[in-house]
Amino acid sequence: MAVIVQKFGGTSVADLDRIRAVADRVEAAIAAGDKVAVVLSAMAGVTNRLIDWVNEAGADGDGCEYDSVVSTGEQVTVGLLACVLQGRGLKARSWLGWQLPIHTDGLHGRARITGVETAALRRGLDDGEVQVVAGFQGIAEDGRIATLGRGGSDITAVALAAAIDAERCDIFTDVDGIYTSDPRIVSKARKLDKITYEEMLEMASLGARILHIRSVELAMKHDVRLQVLSSFADGPGTLVVNEDDMLEQELVSGITYSRDEAKVTLTRVPDRPGVAAAIFGPLCDADINVDMIVQNVSEDGKATDLTFTVTKGDLAAAMGVLEAARDTLGYAALVGDPNVVKISVIGVGMRNHAGVAQKMFQVMAEKGINIQVISTSEIKISVLVAEDYTELAVRSLHSAYNLDVE
Repeated sequence: MAVIVQKFGGTSVADLDRIRAVADRVEAAIAAGDKVAVVLSAMAGVTNRLIDWVNEAGADGDGCEYDSVVSTGEQVTVGLLACVLQGRGLKARSWLGWQLPIHTDGLHGRARITGVETAALRRGLDDGEVQVVAGFQGIAEDGRIATLGRGGSDITAVALAAAIDAERCDIFTDVDGIYTSDPRIVSKARKLDKITYEEMLEMASLGARILHIRSVELAMKHDVRLQVLSSFADGPGTLVVNEDDMLEQELVSGITYSRDEAKVTLTRVPDRPGVAAAIFGPLCDADINVDMIVQNVSEDGKATDLTFTVTKGDLAAAMGVLEAARDTLGYAALVGDPNVVKISVIGVGMRNHAGVAQKMFQVMAEKGINIQVISTSEIKISVLVAEDYTELAVRSLHSAYNLDVE
C-alpha cells in the first residue's frame, strides 16, 4: 500500500459541495489501496477576510494574535472534510498544526517548519484512518500558533510527505498541470508530463504561481515527488522530479513572465570602491529585495549608471531610501519605471547546448523589442522589456523554441 499526501487549495474547498468532491478523490485513492493524508487550505477568500479583520482590529506587534486569527480558516475545512468522510463510513480525523505537532521557528506570519512529529499520524494511517491536516500552520518555539505565509499549505503538504516518506505528494489546484507558458496568452501552450525541480523553482520565482517556491525547494531537498493536477477534471497532471528521472531533457521547457517588476536607475554615480554596497546596503536594511542588476561605466571611468529591479510594491520605498541617501551616493539622477516586465526562457537542456541566448536576442530584435536588462543562470535567461510587449514577446519566444509543436 502506497502512502500519498493530497493537498487541496482554497478553490478546491470553497464550499461544502467542493469539499464533497474532495472526499470523492480521497475515497478513490483509498479504493485503489493507498493510505491517504490530506492537507487543506481555508476556503477561497476566507484568509483574506481574516487578515482584513486583524488589520481593522489594530496593530499586533509580535504577530501572535494575527496568527491566532488567520489560522482558523483551515480548522473549518479539515473538520468538514473529516465529517463528510465519516458520513460515508470511512475512518477519518482532523489535525491542526499544533496537535501533531508541526514545529516552526518564531517568525510569526512567515514561519518556517523545523520538524514534524508523525507518530500519531503514522498510527492512524496504519489503522486505515484518513489523516486530514490543516495546512499553513504549526506551533512556534514560544508555544503559540504560527502561520507559514502565502502558499503555506503547499509547504505543509511537502513537509508532511517528506516526514512520512510518502510515495508522492499530489497538489490539487484549479489547473491541470504545468504548461510551457501561460495558456491565457499562448493558445498553443502545452501541458508538460514532467518537469525538474530546478525548472519548477525557476518558474515559481519568475511568475508562474502554481506552486510556492518554498514548497519546491523543500521537495527538492527531501526528494519528494510532486504531482500538480486539477481538482475539477480527471486525468494525469505534471510530475515534478529529479533531473535523473527525465528520460530526455528538453532544450527549453517553458517561457514565463512576471509583471511584478519595476526598474530603478541611478545615473552618473561616482565609480569608486564600495559604491554598490552603499546603494544596496540601505535597501537591504529596508527589507527591499533587488533582482536584476546591470552597471555601465563611463568612458573616463569616473562615473557609472546602475540599473536594478525591485517588485512594483517596493518601488516607492526603494526610491525613498535612495533619495534620502542622495548626498552620500552622489548620483546625478534617480529614475523609477514600473512599466516593465521580465520575460524568461527556462530549460535544463541549456546546460549542454549553445545558442539559446542568441536565439532569444534575435527574436527580440526581429520583433522590435528593446532589451533593457539581462540576467542569466545555468538554466535560465531573463530579459527586462517594456510591459506593452509582454504578449508579443512570450508568444514569439514560445514559437521560436518550438514549444508550439505537439
